[in-house]
Amino acid sequence: MVIPEDVRHFLLTAARQSLEACVNRMARPQPKDVPAIAREKCGCFVTLTVHGQLRGCIGYLEGIAPLYEAVIQNAENAATKDYRFEPVEPRELKEISVEISVLTPPVPLEFAGPDDLLSKLVPNEDGIILHSGMHQSTFLPQVWEQLPDKVQFLEHLAVKGGMAKDGWKTASVKRYRAIHFSEPLGK
Repeated sequence: MVIPEDVRHFLLTAARQSLEACVNRMARPQPKDVPAIAREKCGCFVTLTVHGQLRGCIGYLEGIAPLYEAVIQNAENAATKDYRFEPVEPRELKEISVEISVLTPPVPLEFAGPDDLLSKLVPNEDGIILHSGMHQSTFLPQVWEQLPDKVQFLEHLAVKGGMAKDGWKTASVKRYRAIHFSEPLGK
């Protein structure tokens, strides 16, 4: 999937407007002239950062809503429902940068054991979903920047999902790719 610059701008604007309306407890603006590609159902995440530090990140792994609606919902959820953070306050809005990740459909990654799994991972390209029993977690491909070691990446992902540190060795694994783009610095 290719997302042209004008569609990226449309989605980032929709995310920013939704974020600001939500945090300021105002009515959500309704986007007009939605581009065709933004009406397609795809998984996406919205990530909020302050000076490069995570401030919230929520998304859908699967295409359960049109992309523009998913972006709007996830911008609001990243600001108010990421359990790792307090809800975003109005005074923080000027400092927050918005990033959108549009996901390809996740596909099962078959492997014969831990070493085989490690050999199949593509750092900086693969987003990974671990699933074991009632536990599930994902890291977007961008997380490889903070955790470039494959074992550490999987260990952190397992712990994030409530599994044992070595839970990745027996979990089912899915892989996806992401197109990610963000607001320019200095908005």
